[in-house]
Amino acid sequence: MIPDIQAFFDEQTFTVTYLVSDPQSRLAAIIDPVLDYDPKSARTSTKSADSVLAAAKAKDLSVEWILETHAHADHLSAAAYLKGLTGAKIAIGEHIVQVQKTFAPIFNAGDVTGDGT
Repeated sequence: MIPDIQAFFDEQTFTVTYLVSDPQSRLAAIIDPVLDYDPKSARTSTKSADSVLAAAKAKDLSVEWILETHAHADHLSAAAYLKGLTGAKIAIGEHIVQVQKTFAPIFNAGDVTGDGT
């Protein structure tokens, strides 16, 4: 199987979201999805995530996974939004637990569980 890989460059954050799929099974993963943020209005939008999802729909893909490659200080994540629309599972590496434990007290994030969720 040779995967189909489509890149979506986000001009605001200079980051890339990927749509990776198997052309035969039509199963797909979205990697590092961006949730748009406008600092002037302090509002978020889903324009970037919606464009990735539209590409998946145009190819008749079933998004099964949303993968985060790291904790994102470079942009907000649209993973939860996309999960709500697709039912896909979200995954990130096991070391996110240490990142959560390190930054939760710094940012007074008492609701962070420290278990990777």
